Amino acid sequence: METINSDFPQPIDGPHQNQPIAVTGAVLKEAKKAMIMIHGRGASAQSILGLSKEFKNVEDFIFLAPQANGNSWYPYSFLAPPSQNQPGINSGLQAISDIILKLEKEGINKENIFLLGFSQGACLASEFIARNPAKYGGLIALSGGLIGEVIDLNSYSGDIEETPIFMGCSDIDAHIPKERVHESATVFNQLNGTVIKKLYPGMGHLVNEDEIHHIQQLINSSL
Repeated sequence: METINSDFPQPIDGPHQNQPIAVTGAVLKEAKKAMIMIHGRGASAQSILGLSKEFKNVEDFIFLAPQANGNSWYPYSFLAPPSQNQPGINSGLQAISDIILKLEKEGINKENIFLLGFSQGACLASEFIARNPAKYGGLIALSGGLIGEVIDLNSYSGDIEETPIFMGCSDIDAHIPKERVHESATVFNQLNGTVIKKLYPGMGHLVNEDEIHHIQQLINSSL
């Protein structure tokens, strides 16, 4: 099975490096927590950043959204062999890593950094945490799952130290098979995550109010 390189022995110079990062919320030097928000295919950093307006008690949060080159992190389905989606996948993972490094330099450690993604962005966020295990503030994967043609539990290792994870998706999503949501949750449980997984009957490819409620609970539990 093909694997995805996210160890970054050397910085990756791919399509998503040196792209704009949309920012809102607290000023970086004053922020105590951060949420990296990763948009889906065909969307933009500004569009996913708008979701932050739905959250309460986030005065100490800075929200950052990297922009994918061409509004897409990788060209094919996340279920395709990873080689078909390179260098997009590794370049996107590098973009997340670069933001985290910048936040850590400003005194915001991983325990206070949340990753939120929708669709393609949820897949990228999920893959980042699974491949870079540590204690994070949380992972919010909305209509997404781990990347790859198949999921091999033996290819994931490490400890995410009870990082809270929320996975929400439709049970009939045309892009995200519910089986991949289940498999991804199993991986995060294996990595010692605290996982909440919800499949919504008949929902479209969107974010619903119940998902917003679960995100708010995750935010509140970190305060």
